[in-house]
Amino acid sequence: MPFYHKLGKIPPKRHTQFRKPDGSLYSEQLFGTVGFDGMYSNIYHEYRPTQVKEIKKQYNVAPKIARANNMESLRLKGFDIKPEKDYLNSRKTVLTNSDCSIILAAPQESLRDYFYKNTNADELIFIHKGSGKLRTFLGNLDFKYGDYLLIPRGVIYQIDFDTEDNRLFIVESRRPIYTPKRYRNWFGQLLEHSPYCERDIRKPQELETNDEKGEFLIKVKKGEDIFEMVYASHPFDVVGYDGYNFPYAFSIHDFEPITGRIHQPPPVHQTFESDAFVVCSFVPRLYDYHPLSIPAPYNHSNIDSDEVLYYVDGDFMSRNDIEAGQITLHPAGIPHGPHPGAAERSIGKTETEELAVMVDTFKPLQVTEDGLKLSDGTYYQSWLEK
Repeated sequence: MPFYHKLGKIPPKRHTQFRKPDGSLYSEQLFGTVGFDGMYSNIYHEYRPTQVKEIKKQYNVAPKIARANNMESLRLKGFDIKPEKDYLNSRKTVLTNSDCSIILAAPQESLRDYFYKNTNADELIFIHKGSGKLRTFLGNLDFKYGDYLLIPRGVIYQIDFDTEDNRLFIVESRRPIYTPKRYRNWFGQLLEHSPYCERDIRKPQELETNDEKGEFLIKVKKGEDIFEMVYASHPFDVVGYDGYNFPYAFSIHDFEPITGRIHQPPPVHQTFESDAFVVCSFVPRLYDYHPLSIPAPYNHSNIDSDEVLYYVDGDFMSRNDIEAGQITLHPAGIPHGPHPGAAERSIGKTETEELAVMVDTFKPLQVTEDGLKLSDGTYYQSWLEK
């Protein structure tokens, strides 16, 4: 995130002696991305963060691909993903390419028996159902319905859920995720025309510091493998840090929609970006106010990107028979648009209450076996006029 944050105790100057009350040194860690050229934080630990006691096992969690090259528009019934107790086991990849994966999860229990770290992917977790606390070595964040949680790669975390009824939509990104550059000035500050600003972004404010040695299991994801590693000190032993690289939360309900006299293109809904995909938020908003406007979107061709829409809540004006928790995939190369009758129905309407998350990828998405199981098999025919 392109702004500075400080939490806990840090020395006046980085890379200098920072001593504990007993005179021994805290252990400094540079936590950075894109080599030494990206965002970073300087972290101070009670113990060296390098002490691995044992690597217990390694196992593969790569999704099984059902369609490596897909040209069918799909509708996936996301709520058909069955709840599972374990957080990692509950995560089911439904769409994937070399840059990112789209994951659905319905975990029933808090992640407390181990810690988790994704070493080569940022995780953007959208909370569709549930509430609780994201606990990380860089501080904690409370979350609820409608929150995006941005967890940069390498962050060690656990999750506390308040109940068993949780539904998550997750984008796992092998490319760093940022705020849209067209909404930032050259200093990184969000501009006046941005649909949200720094006040809307919640930074970690609760830092757990565990001065504890022992055996602590961290499940580390590298590539498509999980490594179970036992560390000699508690992963949450940070006394302080400062910098630009940390997890944060942003609520979709704090996204301020941009509207106009005629239908606005999807980029006005953009919320996050990488160099491989964009994420957009469709929120309740006023419709177009030209006297001859058609509020429904026009037919358009995704020539260069696959479009994924995750339906969260409300009335989805441009679609027929769409329910919350469903995903539609409109693959690159073929046009799509409003369902028959949707354009006519939209004329004269003044507002929408829809809530949805969109991911547009610049590389084609492969459909996994878990994803194909959720398909209704007929969505591609839903534009036929009867």
